[in-house]
Parts: sequence; structure tokens; C-alpha cells
Amino acid sequence: MQCIPPDPDFDDGQLAEKSVWDSLKADLPEDVVLAHSVQVRHGRAEHEIDILVLWPGVGLAAIEVKGGQITNDHGQWFQSGGKDGKHKLRDPLAQSQSSAHAFKNWLADQIGTPLTSRFIYMAAFPYSVMSPDWVKSGSPRALFLAQEDLGNAAEKIRQAIETEGGGTVPLAASFLERIVPRLEGGLDQAETSATGYEEDEDKQDHLTERQSVLLSATRSLRRIRFTGGAGSGKTWLAVEKARELCRSGKRVGLFCYNKGLGMHLINQVGRWRSAKPAFTGEFHEYVQSLGIPSGEGQDYFDVEMPRMLKELASTLRREEKFDAVIVDEAQDFAPGWWDALRSCLKDPDASEIYAFMDDRQDVYKRWDSAAAIPGLIPIHIDDNLRNTKKIAETFKSFAGERFTPRGSTGLAVRRVECSEGEALDVASDCIDALIDDGWANNQIALLTTNSRHPIHRDFFESGKIDEYWREFHANEREFYGHVLGFKGLERSVVILCVNGFRDMERAAERLYVGLSRARTLLVVVGDSGQLREAGGNELDLALSRSLKWSPYKD
Repeated sequence: MQCIPPDPDFDDGQLAEKSVWDSLKADLPEDVVLAHSVQVRHGRAEHEIDILVLWPGVGLAAIEVKGGQITNDHGQWFQSGGKDGKHKLRDPLAQSQSSAHAFKNWLADQIGTPLTSRFIYMAAFPYSVMSPDWVKSGSPRALFLAQEDLGNAAEKIRQAIETEGGGTVPLAASFLERIVPRLEGGLDQAETSATGYEEDEDKQDHLTERQSVLLSATRSLRRIRFTGGAGSGKTWLAVEKARELCRSGKRVGLFCYNKGLGMHLINQVGRWRSAKPAFTGEFHEYVQSLGIPSGEGQDYFDVEMPRMLKELASTLRREEKFDAVIVDEAQDFAPGWWDALRSCLKDPDASEIYAFMDDRQDVYKRWDSAAAIPGLIPIHIDDNLRNTKKIAETFKSFAGERFTPRGSTGLAVRRVECSEGEALDVASDCIDALIDDGWANNQIALLTTNSRHPIHRDFFESGKIDEYWREFHANEREFYGHVLGFKGLERSVVILCVNGFRDMERAAERLYVGLSRARTLLVVVGDSGQLREAGGNELDLALSRSLKWSPYKD
């Protein structure tokens, strides 16, 4: 016998329904379909059929079940038993009739064909006795299943359908097959590695938003260095701090170093309806917006450009200067940049400064980032919120001893073994395999540690770097990047292509950035020996627990 659901969960208040269900299940033929608690909404009216019988070759029966002792006094139905004592009861047969009519109309709308099969509405009182001679106008005894009828329920239901039911024909087996899927309401989910990733990432977003308590707790402090590991929500905090200051009427500058992160900040601020920062984006773009010419070479960016800005700042009107500056990925800012930024404050010694940084992601290693911004109160953010625990565990050795993963457990990190020379091709093939596995292409980023992927290189060499980053933020396709340009950014899936390192002394920091950019699934492609040399024994141990995977089907 087919039951819908296969094993109903009867609670303590449904023992009468369970009694009738068990009796029908034992007595009815195997080809009958038995459904429990069929909810029907037709128009604004809501109905429930306690038990619905669909009997091929016979017809349908909607059964309203009432427990306790059922009595009728001068036309009024009563129910006794339980904590409520004796109380009035709506006519059970009328209730069943309304539910049956609603189901019939709903089914006609669903199938597009009127239900012409015989259909009866009934009431069952499994704990009450009814005389065979009982009579009530409009309520034939044949439409009731009392305690003494349950041993012969199948015959009682058949007789009721055939002698009292509306409709003209028996229920055809082919018509039954059209009804059942609408009762079951099957809802399948593709079983892929991508299944359920949205819930994990929603949890990450929720955990990140709870970090706002840090902003509330430190609101009386005017100069702070927020220091935290990868995935601690520093960028979110930087944007929220900017929003808070702008709402209070202050002139704010929101800065970063990389173009990709700069566009992200601009997009976030662009969603605000009012009170936006006076400037949002890359530091050197701010400098150029003031008329200072662009130059070339590291010495120009680290020394000459900030020197010219500092000179220009002395000529700016007070209303052109900032009440507060906020810097994300602050470890990337050269000491001269900080001196120049202070010059752009209305009060260089007292105006607000907020730096969000991770010393361990200082991949450039050109200066002591903490010493570059003295006088800021350190606030530590130890929790990892933006990665699953499986991902966070791979880079925990880089993040410091107080680093604490708080996300969901998540999917196993995937490990693809190959040589340095093969890494680019194998990583590219991983994209196709992941798409076949259920991931959308716009959820995937491929990041290299050394030379750029050919698609990335084409953008760079053609001078279309702005278009390149706009395409990333449009979130329309897979992304090809380098770990150095992806700091502060993330995607659901990251393929870290370890295709060598230009400088092994900085390899660990590059691995730290690359390993921490995935929110849900991390795929590490490369040579184990090279990874061990660059990341140390702790990374090697963490990756030994990963899932050995190949993008190539057997």
C-alpha cells in the first residue's frame, strides 16, 4: 500500500487519527493510496482532510476523525474526554463535506480536468459506539465509522462510496497516477557538492554582522588599529565604520591599496541612500583626483607621491580635508602614505583614524606595518567568520595562536597533486569539473601564486584592468586572478593554483592569502614538496587531511 507520507508522525493529540489510520492500513487492499493530513487551500478558505482514501476501481473518501466520546443532543454534537471536558463540536460530517468539496475544486484546478470519480465524505469516531439504527436527518449512518466498524473498515468505505458518494464513475488507476504527485509534493535537490552552500554563507554573513558590537564598544576611541586574521570580517567592519561616521555628519575618506578591493568598497558604499564618504577607493586614485600627476616605479609611489600630497595638503581648505580616515588592508600602506593622510585631516593630531589590518598578510614586506602607524590603540579580532572550519584549518598555522574558526564545518578541502609546470592547465580543468559538479561558473575564482593565468594576462597586457575588475564585481563568470590582487576579496569556491613563487621568503604570506579567499570550497593544486617548503610542516599536515581529488573522470 502506498502511504503519504510513508510513516506519518502522529503527535499526542492525534491518537484517534493513528487508530483509524492503522485500521485502514491493515484492512484496505494493497492498491489503495492512503494520505494523512491533506492540507487544502482553495481561494481564501483553508481545509484539512484527516485521512484521504484513494481506491482505484472504487473511488475516494475524505474522513474527518474525532477522538474522545462523541455524542449528539438535540442536534448539537459534543466531544468529551481530555483536559477540555465536554464541549460543543462542529458537525463532523459537515466539516468533512467542506474539506472534500474544497479538495475536489482544488484538484480540478491543478489537473485541468473535473473530478468525476465517486467521492464520499465521512466521519470516524474510533473511541465511540454508534447503534446500527442511529438516524439523523442529512447524516446517514453509512457515512460514519464508529469503534465497532473499524474491524471491517474497507467494506464500510466501499459501500459508502458506491451508495452515497457523488460522481459517476469509479476512480481510474490512470487518474489516480495524476493525483498522487500533487499529494506528495515531491521536492528534490540535486546531490552535488554545491548543495546547501548558501546556508553556510548566510551563517557567515550573520556572524560577520554580529561584529558590529566591536564598533559600539569602541565608539569613544578616536584612533584604533583593528588587527585580525583572514576571514575575521575586517572589510565589513571598515565599511560599517564609514557608514557610522558619515551618518554623524563627518567628512570621511575610505581607502585601500588594491584596485579590486577599491571597487568592492565603492560598490558597497554605492548602495547607501545618503551620507556617503567624500572619497572611497585606492589611495593613489585619491592623490590623482587632487591633480598630482601619475608616475612610475616603487620609489615614486612610496616616496615621491606621498611627499607631493603632503605639500598639497597644506594648501587645501579646511572643508576639503577629512574629519576621519579609514584604511582597509592597512598593512599595505607605506609609512609615507600615513604621513600624507594625516596631513589631509582637519586636525592631524586629533582627527579620527581607523586602520583595519592583518600583519600576517603583509605580502610586500617593505616596512614594519604596525610601526608605520604609531599612536593607534590596538583592538584584536581573533574569530574567523568568513570561511568554513575545514578551510580555516588549512591556514590556521599562518593566522596566529589565538585564531578561532567559528563557521560551519563545511566541505573537505580538495587536493590535486601535480607539478609546478602542470599547475595552470590542471587548475583550469578543475573549473570545468566543478561546474559539472553543480557549481556555477560565477562562484569560482582561480588564483595563481606566480605567473598570471593567460586570461588574466590578456586583460593586464591590453590595459583593460578596470574592465577586468568590473567583470569580477559584476559576478557573471569565473574569475582568474593572482593572490596579491585578491586580498580582502572572496568567492564561494577558490582554486589555488600553486605555480611557483618568485621569492620563497614571501611564499608563506602568499599561501596565507590564497588559502583564505574561499568561503565554501577550497581546491589546492600543486606540488606537495613545494607546498611543504613554502608553508611548512603544519600546512603539510593540514593538507594531508584533505580530500585527494582529480578533475578528470575515470
